[in-house]
Amino acid sequence: MTTESAPMPAHQASGTGRRLAMFRAPMSGPNQSSGIDTIVNRSRHLVRNNAWAGAAVEKYVSNAIGTGVQAKMVNGSPEMKAAAGKLWRRWCKVSDADGQLEFAGQQALGVREYKEAGEVFARLRPRRRADGLPVPLQVQLIESEQCPRHYYATAPGGNVIREGIELDKIGRRVAYWMYRAHPGDQNTFTVNASELTRIPADQILHLYRPLRAGQLRGIPDLSSVLVLIFNQDRLSDNVMERQAVANLHTGFFTKPVNGEDGSVLGELPAQDDAADGTPVAGMEPGTMSELPAGWDVKFNDPPGAGADYAEFMRLNLLAFCARMGIPYEVLTGDLREISDRALKLLLLEFHRLIEMDLWLQIIPMFCGRVRDAWWDAAVLDGSLIAPDYATDPEEYRETLWVPQGWPYAHPVQDVDADIKAIRAGLTSRTKVVLGKGEDPEEIDAEQVADNERADLAGLTHDSDGRQAKNGPVAPQPMTQDENA
Repeated sequence: MTTESAPMPAHQASGTGRRLAMFRAPMSGPNQSSGIDTIVNRSRHLVRNNAWAGAAVEKYVSNAIGTGVQAKMVNGSPEMKAAAGKLWRRWCKVSDADGQLEFAGQQALGVREYKEAGEVFARLRPRRRADGLPVPLQVQLIESEQCPRHYYATAPGGNVIREGIELDKIGRRVAYWMYRAHPGDQNTFTVNASELTRIPADQILHLYRPLRAGQLRGIPDLSSVLVLIFNQDRLSDNVMERQAVANLHTGFFTKPVNGEDGSVLGELPAQDDAADGTPVAGMEPGTMSELPAGWDVKFNDPPGAGADYAEFMRLNLLAFCARMGIPYEVLTGDLREISDRALKLLLLEFHRLIEMDLWLQIIPMFCGRVRDAWWDAAVLDGSLIAPDYATDPEEYRETLWVPQGWPYAHPVQDVDADIKAIRAGLTSRTKVVLGKGEDPEEIDAEQVADNERADLAGLTHDSDGRQAKNGPVAPQPMTQDENA
């Protein structure tokens, strides 16, 4: 009698045999709010208390934002660009509705929230002319917890509310429902934190990274490594306690069998233990003690941290860094057994990830929308005169965003490579300058000013590019007329 086995599934990953019997993955949509509040709370807790989690967020923010992403007007006359640039810089100093940060600081704080909690909200707050702002507009950053994920309802007009976001009939965001104060604040005597208020969507900026189609809210990057880093933190604490016990090096005197009564501690400054009266004595460094005949001394031998402890911690940190998008060497500063070339490749991959976030989320979802609202407020207020703005606002709004550049890994080699690429026509000087986070027009103006100042002072510098063109001319052979 033959027994026919069940046919193998087309994909082994869908099997339910012995090896995969415990692999029971639930089906879930992109907007499962269950448990996400716990994840956010745990993520914030680890960033506050765990050295690696906190450092990972700091390293990301410092590389993504640094001293700020600068805005440069693209279209318009030089006079218009100068006026808009001056007004923008003045406004950036007072952009914070809380009155604490400049706009670059708000960028850094917003990206920190984006990395720590998976998302952050910002509210555009129109102001009165009497408030004395360069442009009557400010930006208020709001933590994700103020928009409750568990709020599912139907709005009075028939729109659905999912995860605190009100959507119209075709799925567009029309409003956000938020607490008036953070639900985690301790003092709520003046503001009812349980009261939700409806804020129109055109006043709210929502910065997050969608990981699935149709995803409404963000998820912290720490979510998939929370258990890993939490358990590693506990293990580190346990090993530290064990090492503290191991440092308690103790000696024990053993009394001989049928020996004389008495204590070998008689010659030492002994004290009785408070619990059972056992004599205990301390020994001073460099002392010698003679034991009576038959007495012996034994020392404790506590276990150490283990030979594989350091490698085990390193492997866990490698997994943590891989998920957080931070190179292990950048997070820990451990540059052992890594070459300059390998480190540069790691940094290039790190920078590519940051650039993806900058140009796909941070700039279009936050910086760009703030800039658009700023243009609207400046033109409506009369702070900027922009003809035909109502019919073609994008002509004025178009902005070149310039993130802070990363320093050269190998200054001599990198600068030489830039020079050769420019001369070969593979790039332009403008793109190279922008890649360093600088404004090419400002650099040109500074060079002109430097050259004029040098000419007035009668100075000649090697940095003056005109020297190669106007320098000494090689002697030319004389013609017959000149000889005559």
